[in-house]
Amino acid sequence: MVSLRFSLIKHKDAYCHFLIFSRCNPLSGKSVDMKKRNLLHDLAILAKPGKKIKVSDFDPAYKGILNGKDEGVKLLEENVNELIELQDKLYAHNRFAVLLIFQAMDAAGKDGTIKHVMSGLNPQGCEVYSFKTPSATELDHDYIWRTYKCLPERGRFGIFNRSYYEEVLVVKVHPEFLMAQNLPGIKNVDAVDKSFWENRYRQINDLEKHLTENGTVILKFFLNVSKKEQKERFLERIEDPSKNWKFSSNDVKERAHWDDYMDAYSDMLTATSTEYAPWFVIPADRKWFMRYAVSNIIINRLKELKVDYPVLPEAEKAKLKDARKMLLDEDDKDK
Repeated sequence: MVSLRFSLIKHKDAYCHFLIFSRCNPLSGKSVDMKKRNLLHDLAILAKPGKKIKVSDFDPAYKGILNGKDEGVKLLEENVNELIELQDKLYAHNRFAVLLIFQAMDAAGKDGTIKHVMSGLNPQGCEVYSFKTPSATELDHDYIWRTYKCLPERGRFGIFNRSYYEEVLVVKVHPEFLMAQNLPGIKNVDAVDKSFWENRYRQINDLEKHLTENGTVILKFFLNVSKKEQKERFLERIEDPSKNWKFSSNDVKERAHWDDYMDAYSDMLTATSTEYAPWFVIPADRKWFMRYAVSNIIINRLKELKVDYPVLPEAEKAKLKDARKMLLDEDDKDK
């Protein structure tokens, strides 16, 4: 007997029906673990390329078909173990690099997600970069320069904790920051018009298309925390002495611009979620689901690459046999 469950997910003005099977697949007879289904195309998470996107279309508390935290933690552990093997194959295959970009409002959980999802990876094949306020040297270059020089090599993961997308988020909310960049034609904030931001979106899309065409897989995660949940996390950081260091008074000041940030994120998602470098709006109110969802998307995208250990040519295999014989002959001489 196959049990069926229907769930209705609202996305924009359309409704998408997901038919969720449990126990077994009547066509194949094989068990189907729908709890580990591919989230790459889940419209409750994917910012669908070519569509008008609003952050408000996405539920920050969404948890898919998972039953709760214990289940999410267990699946995350399984995914981390699978990711370890996929990283090894990615490194040996040496044809692709993987760039993971994390953007979020303060206290959404970027650091924790990176820590929990990437915890088992070999440090030799993974580098994390956190981009904060640009230095004087960075401001003397174009806005992509400081991130471009940190892109991952083939066979490796590169993780950007914030990125060049800050230039169409915080800088869009605070266009006065542009004055420090000494850009041609931008002498005051009044010179920053709609076309300026459209050009930046185009520049970013051009960059990411160039990277993907040359072997860099790009996955972009917007960790979508609700305003209510952010408030609770801020209060926890203030009230818990062990978390005081995580809090800055500037966090509350930026919170006052919440609506402006949501508009900036919506515009960014609409303009830069592409088929070759999509955005995923990850529900962040439940940390356990956020971490599971990110791990699920990464491993399913890596599986699409079909990376594997290289197969040696026959001539190289013959050399292995010769080397093996030489090593075994050493044992005979020692007898």
